[in-house]
Amino acid sequence: MIGDALIDEIRGDGGVRELVGGAALNVAVGLRRLGVPTTLIAMVGDDEAGAHIREYLDDHGVTLISSTAPNGSSRAIVERGADGEPVYVFNEAAQRRSIRYSEEAVRAISDAGLVAVSCFPFDVPAEVDALVDAVGDARLAIDPNPRAGMLSDREEFVRGFERVAAGASIVKVGADDAGLLYDGDLDALRARLRALGVRAVLATAGADGATLETDGAVVTAPISSLPGPVVDTVGAGDATLAAVAAGLADGTPVDAERWRRILVRAMDVAAATCRAEGGLLRTPESLADADRGVFGS
Repeated sequence: MIGDALIDEIRGDGGVRELVGGAALNVAVGLRRLGVPTTLIAMVGDDEAGAHIREYLDDHGVTLISSTAPNGSSRAIVERGADGEPVYVFNEAAQRRSIRYSEEAVRAISDAGLVAVSCFPFDVPAEVDALVDAVGDARLAIDPNPRAGMLSDREEFVRGFERVAAGASIVKVGADDAGLLYDGDLDALRARLRALGVRAVLATAGADGATLETDGAVVTAPISSLPGPVVDTVGAGDATLAAVAAGLADGTPVDAERWRRILVRAMDVAAATCRAEGGLLRTPESLADADRGVFGS
């Protein structure tokens, strides 16, 4: 897993709380909770926030290969907007995040059955060059996951993203990505990515569910209905990517039914994750265990 790791500083009526987060970190932890051995390559500082991030990853059994963080660890201040959706303000470290690929990182990438990339600085050509060199011909799962507070050059981001995505095993995009990076037409974005050579495109459309398109199939799934109220939708996209990547870790499906099962499972995992606060992946099974007083994975 390659991407971001940070501290979410959540501000609200109840005061200020801090949670370990970041899209790539959430996916890495989610993969591990789904039983997939995972390494995270990310920029983490040698500071108090970095210590919390390292401890969290260690608790969840995720190996961290960290890049030097001259500005310290990344941080996002999170508040709720008038519409109830989270609004993020990122510190300098997050805005200027950078990843370097040590020999250990290159070996981890080479040994991986699937390399996932999320919330990467695709608008920095030097970062894209380094990523392309490091991943080589690895199987890729990509979520562009642009953040308005981190995005410095929209057109450059699109160029960098599409350069890396061309030929990827799977790319996940959502309605927010289509709106921020393109013209807002998610179906058109799905077609554009397929034309670039992306082997499978997962398009998530919030309450309208998701569509997964490959050479041999187009499958759809609605949002899963689970007991209990929706508490927090922040981790839904990361949980979806983790669940789909877990389904691809051992190889690419060869038939529509297998793709459909992967997509339905991803929708179940996303719905379960929304039943609790934060980006930590939950499964329907773990919710059932929690109801019995046993907090499982």
